Amino acid sequence: MSHLSRKKIFNLHLPLHFTLWISLFFLISSLFSLVRCASLPRAEDRIEQAALADPLPEMVAAHRAIPLQESEGIIEQLEKEVGPTDILKRHILVMQEISGLPLVKGNKATLLIDGPATYASMFEAIRNAKDHINIETFKFEDDEVGLCFAELLLQKQSKGVQVNLIYDSLGSFYTPRAFFNQLRDCGIQVLEFNPINPFEVHGEWVLTHRDHRKILIVDGKVAFTGGVNISSVYTGSSLGSEPKKAKLPWRDTHVRIEGPAVAQLQELFLEAWKRQNGPPLAPKNYFPPLKEEKDELIRVIGSTAGEKNRLTYLMYVSAIMFATKYIYLTNAYFVPDGQTIRVLREASKRGIDVRLVLPPLSDIKLAFYAGRSYYQKLLESGIKLYERRNRMLHAKTAVIDSIWSTIGSTNLDRWSLLRDDEVNAIIIGPDFAGQMEALFIKDLENSDQIDLEKWKKRPLSERLMEWFARLFQYWL
Repeated sequence: MSHLSRKKIFNLHLPLHFTLWISLFFLISSLFSLVRCASLPRAEDRIEQAALADPLPEMVAAHRAIPLQESEGIIEQLEKEVGPTDILKRHILVMQEISGLPLVKGNKATLLIDGPATYASMFEAIRNAKDHINIETFKFEDDEVGLCFAELLLQKQSKGVQVNLIYDSLGSFYTPRAFFNQLRDCGIQVLEFNPINPFEVHGEWVLTHRDHRKILIVDGKVAFTGGVNISSVYTGSSLGSEPKKAKLPWRDTHVRIEGPAVAQLQELFLEAWKRQNGPPLAPKNYFPPLKEEKDELIRVIGSTAGEKNRLTYLMYVSAIMFATKYIYLTNAYFVPDGQTIRVLREASKRGIDVRLVLPPLSDIKLAFYAGRSYYQKLLESGIKLYERRNRMLHAKTAVIDSIWSTIGSTNLDRWSLLRDDEVNAIIIGPDFAGQMEALFIKDLENSDQIDLEKWKKRPLSERLMEWFARLFQYWL
């Protein structure tokens, strides 16, 4: 159950009579008792175990493993450019040990800011497709943007380019089934992820297991990932899935990847297709020879519900633990668990400049207030909090120590960290980190900083809403 499903249950306005909230609490708690509980891994223990393994840096390039001496030389050169940081000395090795994935050398990463720029780059790649197009998305709406995608995909399918689409059943709940049937009728392979209807599921049915990833791969040579769904909410020209509510344009971030790391995203897509028992895919060249495009080192991390090691969660905790200079986080749905709160506070106490850009409003009211219930504890630790003005913030990004960046679908809440299928691209390189830092500073300029003393004087009604919302934090 990701953001759409939570919205249907939790997007409630505080009523005049608090007894109604209590009634709803017991009703929803009863419903939740029917759902299997799970817990996040003990991140710090897992990270310490990986660090004790003392792995050697593994890197690959286009169709070759990079010798150890060359890998160590690359890391040493990066340290000379940005200064010593445990992000390079320890974090990338810990994530290598945990994920089993090497860093991939020789990639070009293009930062895409907001929906229009993202869609323009996607449309250009789709128009140039020659062999296949693979799409995995949480939300695919039948609005202006969705219809543009559908038209392009149908055109390419008619010209012999095989299109394969995975969409989440709950994320695309409001999109008519006829929309996807039309794509199927024209030859596009369409797979509904974990159908809401349990009678349509082949295997175990778990309503809370959703596919929150956003992946587009064209010809196995160019790939996109980040926070952008297929929806006109990013352009401000659609009211989205709540037609009675006007919406601000959504602020989001995506990345276009070219080079050998595209294969890691392709593998995630094909694994998802297989796990969902999708029909046999048309025999296409899903793993073509790839050449080195630029200088970025990339590792693509995918998490799947039910796995012991929630990789995107461990990625965030590890990066925060090993930061040396600064941590700049932008996150749309911030309802952190205890371990995340602890490592953020500890980072600030050891002198790290920790800043978070968060939304000033949300389409999920309980998540919004539950996240705010942690503000005072974070502010008292010296962490700086900002709320982005005039946009519906949906980005899930971080930049640390002028060298490490991540863009993906993972929110810092339990739904993303514990239950959803998620994906994040980790980009190692000072040039891309510089772009990410500039974007973060631009967001700061369009944000309001939360002042601790003023925050302590907020109205009692807001404190009550925060208290009540935190009761549901496990389900947010």
